[in-house]
Amino acid sequence: MSDVLELVDVSVVRDGRALVEDVSWSVKEGERWVILGPNGAGKTTLLNLASSYLYPTAGSVDILGERLGGVGTDVFELRPRIGVAGVAMADKLPKRLTVLQAVLTAAYGMTATWNEDYEKVDVERARAFLDRLGMNDYLDRKFGTLSEGERKRTLIARAMMTDPELLLLDEPAAGLDLGGREDLVRRLGRLARDPYAPSMIMVTHHVEEIAPGFTHVLMIRQGKVLAAGPMETELSSRNLSRCFGLPLVVEHTGDRYTAHGLPLS
Repeated sequence: MSDVLELVDVSVVRDGRALVEDVSWSVKEGERWVILGPNGAGKTTLLNLASSYLYPTAGSVDILGERLGGVGTDVFELRPRIGVAGVAMADKLPKRLTVLQAVLTAAYGMTATWNEDYEKVDVERARAFLDRLGMNDYLDRKFGTLSEGERKRTLIARAMMTDPELLLLDEPAAGLDLGGREDLVRRLGRLARDPYAPSMIMVTHHVEEIAPGFTHVLMIRQGKVLAAGPMETELSSRNLSRCFGLPLVVEHTGDRYTAHGLPLS
């Protein structure tokens, strides 16, 4: 399998502080990765590198066979091959757009409508992704009136519109109640197990948000990778305890993970 993403000795430094330091990591075609770590660990920095919107201070980043900053690399041609769903995109979309319009704007790589004449195939494609994410009854609702869960599902449908080769999900379950989280995890699990779906990287703080079908985990703390590899070997109590800095127990039941702390003695 070819590498979809490869970081070699990557560091990102801002104001004299390393956001990530000496990170080497590769994602191969068809893999579904979760990035776990506490606040400020460098998770979003890695996702921004993978999206091509952030360049490394040192080291190399190759995305879909293109070297960031390399001769001949056009990020404006690269970015449509990468689907991104997260808070940053939600903030860019005008609240007046309908759900269907919000997804359709991705067909032109835009975040607002400007008298575009969408083709029938684009409309059908947008409807299909929204239906897959349980949003078929919300097509005419204004994006600004959606609940947090509805907004997250709309953004994922939007990220899929360009038929990306790499899908990046930045804390898709953040801010959801238990019902909303479980509904989203179920739908992400269906997507992750689809052999025709793109390679995926999801950032989260919580192992309970890891959907069935995700294959690998990367744990990061203070900008450095602590563990990276298959879920069944790397998502361990020992590694998670090191990652979050306190004794934790990981339990695996069926196709889901949970974690909890040890009682105080």
